[in-house]
Amino acid sequence: ANESKLDLDIDWPGVFKHAQAVSKTNPFWNELSGSNPFVHDIAASNRNENNKRLSILKEKPYLFSKISSNRDSLDSSGDELDIDCLLRKTSARRSGRSKSVSDFLDILDNRRFNPHKTAPQKAAASDMTWLQNDREAYKMAWLSHRQLTRSCLDLEAMSHSPGWAQTQATDIHVVCKLSHEGGSVQLPDSDINIHVPVGHVLPGEFQEVGLKAILNPPLSCNNELSSTVSPLIELTLSNLNTSKAIFLEVKVAAKVKNDPLSQVMSDIVCFFSLKKEGPFKKLENCYIYQDTIQAKITDLSHVMYAVIAVQASKIQPPATNVWDYVHRTVSVGIYGPKYIHPSFTAVFTVFGHNYIPGKLTICDIKKGGKSMPPVVFQLWGKHTFLLEKPQDLNISLTSCDPDFQVKMGDQSKNIKKEELKTGEMVRQQFPFSMLGCREMHFFVFRVQIKILKSSQVTQFHVTTPDPAPKLSGIINRPKCLQNRKEIKSAPWLLIPTIRYPKFQDKTLSVNTYGVALKTVLRQNKIDYLLEYFKGDTIALLGEDKVKAIGQTKVKEWYVGVLRRKIGLVHCKNIKVISKEQAMDTADSELTTRNLVEQIALPFKKLTYIYSIVLSTVSESVYDWRALAEVLGYSHMSLDDFNEAHIDKESERVAHVVKKMKQDCHANKKKRLFLYELIVALLKIDCQGLVARLTQDTIILTSAVKLGKNWRELAEKLARLTKQQIEAYEGPHQGKNGAVALEMMWKPAYDFLYTWAAHYGDGYRDVLQDLQLALDKMKTPVTKEWREITGALILVNCMEVLRASAFSTVEEE
Repeated sequence: ANESKLDLDIDWPGVFKHAQAVSKTNPFWNELSGSNPFVHDIAASNRNENNKRLSILKEKPYLFSKISSNRDSLDSSGDELDIDCLLRKTSARRSGRSKSVSDFLDILDNRRFNPHKTAPQKAAASDMTWLQNDREAYKMAWLSHRQLTRSCLDLEAMSHSPGWAQTQATDIHVVCKLSHEGGSVQLPDSDINIHVPVGHVLPGEFQEVGLKAILNPPLSCNNELSSTVSPLIELTLSNLNTSKAIFLEVKVAAKVKNDPLSQVMSDIVCFFSLKKEGPFKKLENCYIYQDTIQAKITDLSHVMYAVIAVQASKIQPPATNVWDYVHRTVSVGIYGPKYIHPSFTAVFTVFGHNYIPGKLTICDIKKGGKSMPPVVFQLWGKHTFLLEKPQDLNISLTSCDPDFQVKMGDQSKNIKKEELKTGEMVRQQFPFSMLGCREMHFFVFRVQIKILKSSQVTQFHVTTPDPAPKLSGIINRPKCLQNRKEIKSAPWLLIPTIRYPKFQDKTLSVNTYGVALKTVLRQNKIDYLLEYFKGDTIALLGEDKVKAIGQTKVKEWYVGVLRRKIGLVHCKNIKVISKEQAMDTADSELTTRNLVEQIALPFKKLTYIYSIVLSTVSESVYDWRALAEVLGYSHMSLDDFNEAHIDKESERVAHVVKKMKQDCHANKKKRLFLYELIVALLKIDCQGLVARLTQDTIILTSAVKLGKNWRELAEKLARLTKQQIEAYEGPHQGKNGAVALEMMWKPAYDFLYTWAAHYGDGYRDVLQDLQLALDKMKTPVTKEWREITGALILVNCMEVLRASAFSTVEEE
């Protein structure tokens, strides 16, 4: 009681009238207003009592995100530091602890991308009068804003020096001051809104509305009859002298199925409580439209909690749990440090709702068997997929860059369905490390999610951030570390384990021919379709038929050769004959070298991701010399490699590919990287690798060509529902809730990759079925874009190429 009385007797605003005296003993006072917005407001208001402060929150509801300043703003760590002050020489005791590494890195970023100072943003400061006379409110707001967390910059250094880390707010929350006119408050980067009607408070009064998302929902709301589909939402009000209710609007991660049983047995509801731990009661005044719910809250308090859930009245067979009544989407996020290092951890996180925060505090990072302090990780990538019921998941992360790898034993992990049922976040850690001692760079890795006991697979790619900028000039490393040289043992003798066959440039061996029954000459030339005269003898490269669109209709075709050109000929326009029956075959002869160069032509126009191609080739080619020779680098020897490229065969192969990429880039007009690479791989008989690259590039290019029309293709190929299509598009939606046209290729690619995974190794069937589906669209892209037809020709020519261009063991 005495302590409470003492708190009330203290004149809190008066404490800051003695700033001049305090500054003599506090070396950080000059920057205090930059890191403490409360002190800034209170001290400034005492300096100028007539200064009228207007709340910016009604215009832009981010209470603590920006502070008005006359210097450069550096927001990354929550502290806005003056560069001159940051670099000021301080005592040895404080120099290491007073500034974080992230502050240095952000300054370097600021210098690199903003070499000239920009005019500061003018913003009115927020009204903090209500905090000045409420010590508890002041303390809670201050602690919430300055919650100590750490960035994974260097875990080893951090374990010895916890001060070298980031300090930033991790709880995503917003506070907005509204007048008698009312208004809306939205939690940043979310679909969670509070609507305050006009007349909610009396004229002249104000309402401070706070919103906060708590990622783990209450366990009591996740059971056999209910499952949460939103985070736990904390709602705060400063003024209870109100006359009208407020409305909570949330877009959720589920929609009740349209069948009668689901409609009768389940519903989307809002649970409400005045305490975080409950008990929760169901709000009756709710309105639902598709996947959005609006709940009317009449029982107002200073602090309230709400969560949206799917609730079933009972579980009636064939349903086994509440999930069976809804279309449920699962959101995943990949989190990692702000900058990558030679060794870092990426965290795969599953959320039971569609709110994926931009930052996440990780408390269970371990290194060397020891627990590390909590770290704040950044969101690197996200994905949403449809999960009809709780099932065991297998998660695997694979680097697409040969310079990096996921540590052995941690490349694949499982998530149990029981963990998904709880509605809580589920995290799995994947430690990455750099191979060898080479220059750091960003890279791409693949995330694959498999549903165990099912063939369903979903995949997406994530690009890491850049490595930390060099801190030379600001942080000087000891000379003993700079001068240290790594001692490496001598490499083993480089003996390839696989011998690649020698490519032979000779005439194709053809067993089947066709005689043209009519003349076909086209006014508008069509790529990959042959033209011929009646009576021409056409060499057929196999008896398999290809289905593809001609001028107007889908037809069946043979792959043929005429006058040294490879293309398709309509099956009905020729009579198939044997080699012995063919009279004149001079016009249908072709060499193996010409065959390889022609069937690879589609790759001149296909889209590819270089890092994925590099990774795939380096993992699948086992003799760098064989590849170098067919690429024209027969002169290359081990002396051409630096130490970083001689540890593994895959690294040597990657070095050869990179060398060829650089040469092609230097002569863009005459050389095309992917085309030359495919020709080389065909010449060393890597047909399985070529087939894989063909499928991957065709899928990616198809996604780019389709754009928004991928929805029509998805309905034809897999009969996707509207909810399933929305699940693919969800992770790529912008702030307006729609996928930008230039980003539409991403959900298209996610779908096509998932669809193709069901075929296993049947790459020919993938290409053929995709060709047919594209041909049957309302406006087929294949009428103009014929490269998928060229890819079908390639895979149908592989057998005849291998039979003619490579000697068998017996022949040798």
